Formats: sequence, structure tokens, C-alpha cells
Amino acid sequence: MGNTHPGATSPLGMVSACAYSGAYPTGYGRYTKNTEGVPEEMFDQVQASGFTHFQQSGTGAIRKYYNYVRVTPMVEPLDELGQAWALRDEIAEAGYYAATLDTGVRCEITVGAKVAVHRYTFPEHRSARVVIDLSCGGLDIELGRTVPLRAQVESMGHGRAQGTVVMEGVPLSVYLEVDSPGWRQMLWYDRRLIDGGTRLDFDSIRHTNLRPFGMLFMGPAVAGQTVEVRMGFSLRGCDQARQNLERECWPAQPGFDGVRVATRARWAAHLGRVHVEGGTPARRTVMATALYHSLIKPCFADDESPYWPSSGPYAFDICTMWDIYKTQLPLLAAIVPDRATDLLESLIRVCEEEGNFPIGYRMARGADRFFRQASSLAHTALADAHALGRPGIDWSWALVHMVDDMRRMYGEDFFEHGVVHPIAHTLDLAYAHHCTAQVARALNDKHLADDLERRSRQWVNAFDPGTGLLRDSEFYEGGKWNYSFRLLHDMAARIALAGGDAAFIDKLDRFFGFGAAPVTQPGRRPSPSEMAAGFALNRFEGLNNEPDMEAPWAYHYAGRPDRTARVVQSALTWQFGTGPGGLPGNDDSGGLSSWYVWASLGLFPVAGQSLFLVNAPAFERAVLRAGDAEFVIETSGHRETPIGVDGLDRDPAPQYVQSATLNGEPLHATHLSAADVHRGGRLHLRLGPQPSGWGCESRPPSLSDPRAIPEEAR
Repeated sequence: MGNTHPGATSPLGMVSACAYSGAYPTGYGRYTKNTEGVPEEMFDQVQASGFTHFQQSGTGAIRKYYNYVRVTPMVEPLDELGQAWALRDEIAEAGYYAATLDTGVRCEITVGAKVAVHRYTFPEHRSARVVIDLSCGGLDIELGRTVPLRAQVESMGHGRAQGTVVMEGVPLSVYLEVDSPGWRQMLWYDRRLIDGGTRLDFDSIRHTNLRPFGMLFMGPAVAGQTVEVRMGFSLRGCDQARQNLERECWPAQPGFDGVRVATRARWAAHLGRVHVEGGTPARRTVMATALYHSLIKPCFADDESPYWPSSGPYAFDICTMWDIYKTQLPLLAAIVPDRATDLLESLIRVCEEEGNFPIGYRMARGADRFFRQASSLAHTALADAHALGRPGIDWSWALVHMVDDMRRMYGEDFFEHGVVHPIAHTLDLAYAHHCTAQVARALNDKHLADDLERRSRQWVNAFDPGTGLLRDSEFYEGGKWNYSFRLLHDMAARIALAGGDAAFIDKLDRFFGFGAAPVTQPGRRPSPSEMAAGFALNRFEGLNNEPDMEAPWAYHYAGRPDRTARVVQSALTWQFGTGPGGLPGNDDSGGLSSWYVWASLGLFPVAGQSLFLVNAPAFERAVLRAGDAEFVIETSGHRETPIGVDGLDRDPAPQYVQSATLNGEPLHATHLSAADVHRGGRLHLRLGPQPSGWGCESRPPSLSDPRAIPEEAR
């Protein structure tokens, strides 16, 4: 589970690099594509045919996984290119990956923001070689291969070469330097050397006429000889790729070691933004890993947009907003606020160019933007950024695009009828109208704000008053029970629609299985009937489903934060670990790992409302560095859980908040404003083994609560 990879990455950097098997997931794995359970194995060992660049992190069955520009160290003839060798002695650290091929070649890779550096240590051989394959892309599964549309490769002489491949409509350029004195360099096509050739051009390539092509460096090697391959990448041509390489590889300590040290320092700075104390070693390991996974994506390629000529931030690998908007975007806004602002600026520019805010945005040209998942999700992050007073965004221009985006795609039906199917898009659009209304009101466009707020109340059209649940419809990866407990902007009215606190809590209890008989878990490869029986339970899927991520916190709005504590702490204890299966589902670009970070801190961001809900944390003390400020979460009465034989916490008995103070003042509510967290301060939580009355009366704000409506709008 998880669908992550152990390759070298840089915090939110453009480039990653990893061993390439061609199998699911990410190109590093051993499996065929799957949707339920454990997939079938393509081969029975971890193996690689080389090392590729640009991997996705934690995404599911999206087929296209980049894996461009494969580099293969070989002591076999070029005809053997493409075969795989077993990997052993793997090492994975932040910014560094190493393994030994069965051929005896030791392989090391590190990356910077826009560069990758490979170092290969060869055994003695009379004809060693490093082969760069520019035709590689995607996965070796059905419909998984990515084929260049056009390509150009050029040998520059003296260990230098460059090339551009147009993949999925995007021109990816690479400039490389190979430190291999005395070796020959040649171009090759269809596994045949082009002696004396210096350039290859392909105007059009189809799947049926693709033949591998690239460049090769070849010569004798003595035992222990190292060859270093330095690669700069760009989406704006080979000249910029060369400049990127020069900028990152040469300013201080040159080459591999310099890039590795610089990237390690960047990781230390980013990971140091969250510090925890207490907890078991296993829990601290999972926490650090979750924070690392949360900071791999999106990929930032500043001044690299292939679609518009101006400079500025450009972000891709937003796969997808549906996965990351609830948890990961608020985490980025807290610990890397400048980058979070850059992401929003990039999204605004994408909307300006394409007419819509993307739901998913990859390094690909085309209309495939995952719109079936959801609608208008960027509005939540924009509303939160505006509420926090983030500089660097032209808010009048942003508001134009926020409004226009809601009138396209499913938004047209919502505008005309107040409801749209799939029904979850009705909730998305109503919520986006609420978020946009807050920005419009702050910009003194009262007429627009009033109209948007009126339309935001049409979330009610999505629900069946007879059941208190969503109406029957199609749902993306879930059902109406999964989606019925979304945290809306008017939870007070939502609970009233369900019949009041008791009825709403009863439905939540049923969803989470309180009082129900134990469920028989499906096997490693469940049958369709097993899966159908599981879905028919209409139960919480344990964070394997994005709509379920926020559902435990719905109890807060009904005055039962103790129920939230039981569900969340059980999930932290039982569903995450340090070994295989340590994630309960796809990590989805860091969305799931970001949930773990927040839940462990005892906080949950309500995206779009500039709000945090409070719960008992997993650690005795934690420090969140939000921008230049520190928000400290400390506890008294925190109980260390015992450690099981596998090194994991195995006491699911929860702890409950008995009382709380914020900066020394009593806190009776179960929520904080985002401003409270971002400006820094001290939250003290007194914990105990039994539920208390804390937070049962003071509910989080709702639109129908007069205290939640700005005075000028009443």
C-alpha cells in the first residue's frame, strides 16, 4: 500500500530519480495494475533496467507515471538494453538512493531542484558503458507506455550531450555531462550505434513505429572506477537545462557530493518545521516519514512553464486537488507559506490560460484534468490564504477566476438548477460559492458576495430530508455514506436536516461501526463478491477514501469530540506502521500522510474556513513552525502507549481532552482560528482516560450561527 517509491527527491522539487522496473506502482514496483487488494506480481524480485526521472508519489492507477530519460550502466552489449537486473543493498535517504545491480555495478543517485546526478562504480571490464535512453516513459503494463511525440538528440562532444523529447505534449529537455575520461560517446537508434553521427531528429513518433534511441558513453573500466552523469532538466529548452545544471552543480562543491549535501540540508530545514517529543520510536518514525511524504509534491519548476513565456512559479504533479486540498495544502500553507502562495499563483495562471482551475495537473498537455473527481476545489486554499492576509496575490484578479471557474463544467447546471449530478459536485460547488463569497465581501463587492452566499446555501438540495443522507447518485470512489459527512460551511443546518444532534450522531455511529459486530476482513486478493459485501456495509473505509478523511471530525459539530478522539486515535494506532502495509491506502501525493501529521498534532484543518479543530494529540509535546512563528502543543496527563512485538503502539484505548488553554487563557471550544495557529502561541491540553464535558457545548462555527456571519452581512 501507499504507492510511494524510495527514489531520490528534493523538497517540492521538479526532479526525482529512482530505479526503474517498469511495473506498478510508480515504475519501481513488481506488480501489474490493480484497483482492489494486492495485485498480481509481474516478477518475484525487486529489479531494475536502469534509473529514470520524474516519478509520481502515492498516486493510484493513473497509468501515466513519467519515468523519463532512463540511464543504464552496463557491462553487456547494447542489445541487452531493456533487460532487468536484481537490485541488492538498497539504501534510501532523503535526497539519495543507492543500490547494486546483479552485474556488480554500484549505483548512486542524488537530485537537486532541477538536476539529477548519477554516480556509477564499475567492476573491471574492457567495455563498460552508460546508456541514456530518451525514448523511455510510463510503465510496462497495458496502455501504460508513454511514447514521445517528437524528439531531438545531439552529441556536443567532450562528454556533453543534450536532447528534447515531447512527452504528452510537453517538451522535456535535458543537458548532460558525463565524467568518463577516455571513453567514446555515440548516438544510437534501435540498439545500433551511429558511428560518427552527432544528431538525431524525429518529427513524429507513433506507438507502432517507435524504436529506442539515445546516447551512449563507452570504454574500459578498472575495478572501482566511477563515472558521474550530471543532468540538468528544463521545460523550456536545452539552453535553460544547461543553465539549471550549471546553477546547481558548480557554485560551491561540484558534482555529486555537492548536490547531495545541498539537498540533504534543504530536507533538514523542511522537516525541522515540525518537531515532536514523546511517543514510541515507531510512532516517531511514522511521523517523520509522513512529513517527508507530505513535502515531495507538488513539483515546483519556477520559470519553467512550457505554456506561457513569463517568469514566475509553475507547479505540476497536482495529483490531485481532490486528494490534497483538505490536508496537504493547509500543511504547506503552515510550514512553507511562500511555496503555498506560489502554488496558488501558478493555479491562477493555469486558470487564466486554460479557463479552469485544475482538479489534477500533471506534466502533460491536454484536457485530462480529473474533473470527474470534484469541482472548484482551489477555492478553499484561496479563501484560506486571503483570510490569513497572504501577500503576493492579486486578489481582484483571483476573484475574477474564482467566479468564472464556478460557471464552467458542472457549475453551469448548478447555476441554473441549484443541484448537479454526481451529487457530490453539488457540495463542492456550494462550498466554493461560500469560499468565494468571503473573498468578495472582503474586497467590498457586497452584491457579488450576497449572490454567492445565497447560492452557497443550495448544498441542502443534495440531501434527502427523509434519510438525512445524500440523495442517490453516482459517486467517485465511495458512496453516499462516505460523502454524507463532509464538513460543510453550515454544519448546524446540516445536523438539523438529519434530525438533530442525536439522530446525526446515530448515523455517524453507524458509519463508524459503533456497537456493530466485527467485520471479516477481505483477503489479499478479494473476490468481487467480497468487495461488494464490504461496500454494502456503508462503513468508514479507514482513510483509504478521501471523503472519509474529515468524517471523524463531524462529531465535533454535534458536541461529541470524544467520539472523534476514539476514531482518530484508533486509526493512528492500528492503520499506520513502519513496515510493508504501513499506509492504509494510496498516499496520493502526500494527502494521506498530511492527515497523519495533523491528526498526530491533535489538529485538523477545515479547508476553506480558516479553521482548525482540536483533538487529543499522539505526542506529549509538539512544535509547529508556521512561517516565522512557533505554535506549541503541549499536554499534561499524556499516557505513553506500550509497544507490541512488532515495534508498534498496540493500546487503542484513547485519551480525551479534559480542559484546554490557549496562551494561558481557558479554551472551552473545540476549535481555533487558523490565525491563532499561524501567528504562533501555546495550546495546552490536559488529557485523561475518560470522556469529559470539554467542548460539548461550544460548537465550531456554522453559517446559520449568527456569530459566524460578519456583522456587515447580517
